[in-house]
Amino acid sequence: MPAFIESEAIHIPEGDFLMGSENGTTNETPIHRVWVDVFAIAKYPVTNREYAIFMEVTGHPPPPFWNEPKFQHPDVPLVGPSWYDAVAYCKWLQDLTNKPYRLPTEAEREKASRGGLEGCDYPWGNGLPADHIGGRDAPLQPIGTEGPNGYGLYNMSEGVHEWCADWYDLAYYEFSPDRNPKGPEHGTRRVARGGSWRHRVRFARCAARSSLTPERQFSDFGFRCAMTVD
Repeated sequence: MPAFIESEAIHIPEGDFLMGSENGTTNETPIHRVWVDVFAIAKYPVTNREYAIFMEVTGHPPPPFWNEPKFQHPDVPLVGPSWYDAVAYCKWLQDLTNKPYRLPTEAEREKASRGGLEGCDYPWGNGLPADHIGGRDAPLQPIGTEGPNGYGLYNMSEGVHEWCADWYDLAYYEFSPDRNPKGPEHGTRRVARGGSWRHRVRFARCAARSSLTPERQFSDFGFRCAMTVD
């Protein structure tokens, strides 16, 4: 088994974008223009194949769904890591590569998801594909089934909710800074973005916000790594 797998990272250019939506819930309002510095983010969410190496090398315990048959494919997104597990994986990659790996901020994740499109609901534009129905009996698909968007990223709307670095606040957009927002200083839940294989509609809008307490481990939560770019 290799020492690690370094997922391909896509550089997202600096610039501003319209964050939020009027088409969702109140936690997505008000729509506001946000500047985000250049950063990099993984082309795909972390997979079982990648996480298995992390566990073998470090002795990190598996998530609770690791041995369930429906999640066994090596190239499906990892399911069930806590926020702390996701942070530990990014720190492990950082130590191995001497690169500044971390979780993306909520603003970075939304900008990346939009792929350069302005004012659209989904990474590809508006409107759901014909196969948008999921459900608790639906299979989790291997990475690459949705995308690429305009930045060359996959599974930004479909697959698993992805942990972000930020604490969550329902009203954060009412007072968030307009340059490189990093979330409130304190909280009880961490932000997550992206869709869920087990939701009735398995594709998430770019602006849709999820959250969970950081120690929880759900079968439709995963993550992808980001990286600071100087």
